[in-house]
Amino acid sequence: MAEATDVVLVGGGIMSATLGVLLKELEPSWEITLIERLEDVALESSNAWNNAGTGHSALCELNYAPLGADGVINPARALNIAEQFHVSRQFWATLVAEGKLEDNSFINAVPHMSLVMNEDHCRYLQKRYDVFKTQKLFENMELSTDRNKISDWAPLIMRGRDENQPVAANYSAEGTDVDFGRLTRQMVRYLQGKGVKTEFNRHVEDIKRESDGAWVLKTADTRNPDGQLTLRTRFLFLGAGGGALTLLQKSGIPEGKGYGGFPVSGLFFRNSNPETAEQHNAKVYGQASVGAPPMSVPHLDTRNVDGKRHLMFGPYAGFRSNFLKQGSLMDLPLSIHMDNLYPMLRAGWANMPLTKYLLGELRKTKEERFASLLEYYPEANPDDWELITAGQRVQIIKKDSEKGGVLQFGTEIVAHADGSLAALLGASPGASTAVPLMIRLMHQCFPERAPSWEGRLKELVPGYGIKLNENPERADEIIAYTAKVLDI
Repeated sequence: MAEATDVVLVGGGIMSATLGVLLKELEPSWEITLIERLEDVALESSNAWNNAGTGHSALCELNYAPLGADGVINPARALNIAEQFHVSRQFWATLVAEGKLEDNSFINAVPHMSLVMNEDHCRYLQKRYDVFKTQKLFENMELSTDRNKISDWAPLIMRGRDENQPVAANYSAEGTDVDFGRLTRQMVRYLQGKGVKTEFNRHVEDIKRESDGAWVLKTADTRNPDGQLTLRTRFLFLGAGGGALTLLQKSGIPEGKGYGGFPVSGLFFRNSNPETAEQHNAKVYGQASVGAPPMSVPHLDTRNVDGKRHLMFGPYAGFRSNFLKQGSLMDLPLSIHMDNLYPMLRAGWANMPLTKYLLGELRKTKEERFASLLEYYPEANPDDWELITAGQRVQIIKKDSEKGGVLQFGTEIVAHADGSLAALLGASPGASTAVPLMIRLMHQCFPERAPSWEGRLKELVPGYGIKLNENPERADEIIAYTAKVLDI
């Protein structure tokens, strides 16, 4: 007998948690069930050690505004990401102010920096700064080529550096470090207190559509072969990180045809020595290697996890065929169907440099990887750093009318035409933009409900519908308010 519920959220990460809280605020009477195949929430990509924790507001990520072939830097994508982050930040602040989150310990003020180390890159950074400085959301950004000034910002990156090496850095004091695992857990505890059912150790075996439009999910208990649970719902969200592609394929919706996935794994060096960690308070992003995916931009980060400061450096990209960190190596081969085979082959052929880059990364020894860290922290002691495995990310491969198939970076909502099912595919900047992504998903899936939601959405996100970059006075007001509530 199927158990009926209004909404089923598959996946216990930041996306399902965010959507769950939004729906519970906007439709308190709806019954919601969250399914997670592991024993708790936030154990995959949302876990603090499985991501960089950067509050991605485009303050330091150079790949969001590259130098174009025409020599022009376009800030549009960076501005869009910054606007989206501020929507998330407003939502979190409201939940804290209303007592719906336990505290603001999930976010800390950590300056964001961009660091470049040759003359061409220094010229690029100056050009980028000139473009960004005129934008409201980046007006406090600083630029310096003065080694003493850069050392004041982040002493470890300058200590022991070749004095003849050209260096330039951007610095934004308003950057943040976000523990998305802690945030997810707080959100889910709030949902549980509101009657949301959470089913852990549940693997989705099958997804079927019934004649009346309802979705039926057959799930198995990963610890007990006899522990079957069947759910029947009128709205299904597939927010299982890399596993969302497999679930989308199980649903059989036509909108999901032609999608494939390319998994990229990552490693980080972690330093938990308090003496070293206390000397660095910044997230320092550099330039990606030629052929590297955007998620492989090297960065030396301050991380605040469970009240303790750590340093992380990476990521070192690699390849494993599982779609989740705790997934199966058969995930990729089993995801290849007749409808996505051609797009995947075409995208693979077009991205041979990426394949060569990943193969090169796989062959690197620990010593070779450590040499990359020394570029950002010249006096790093190998004994203080351990190599940890980060989460899996699955990049989207989709049909393209001209190229046959393209590898796409970023996130994408794939929804059924009638709005009864939606999946979130892709990766970075993901978690930082969870709130605007889930608001957009709700409007796409429930257009008839949107007018009745507007009032509460404006309470949850005070700047809802407003481009802060285009409204300086409102931006000052909202940013100051969220900084006060979140203590950043």
